[in-house]
Amino acid sequence: MYRRSLIVLGGAAAMTLVAGPAGAHAIVVESMPAANATVSGPDLAVRIRFNSRIDVKRSRLQLVPPAGKARPLEILPSERPDELTARVANLAVGAHKLRWQVLAVDGHVTRGDIAFHVAGA
Repeated sequence: MYRRSLIVLGGAAAMTLVAGPAGAHAIVVESMPAANATVSGPDLAVRIRFNSRIDVKRSRLQLVPPAGKARPLEILPSERPDELTARVANLAVGAHKLRWQVLAVDGHVTRGDIAFHVAGA
């Protein structure tokens, strides 16, 4: 009886370890601009890569300028299923944020901000 309990518990523990990463939320692993980076403007290519596939059609990307209201960015096609890409033009000097929201393939919505600064000429 004791041996059978150990086998059942060991099997359950192994299944938990294997299933763990599959249920993870989308987490930013790389971005351009990088968090807290200083970039030169006024135009910028935006790329945010996640640790899992995302549903791009149900994802959102916004730019929050230094003293303004958030505006949506058009998400451009990407060859990678784990990436959001966009282009931004006419950036003002100062602190900006990229505000993202993605739906991961595990069904969970994740959101966050990536702060960056645009340097003057």
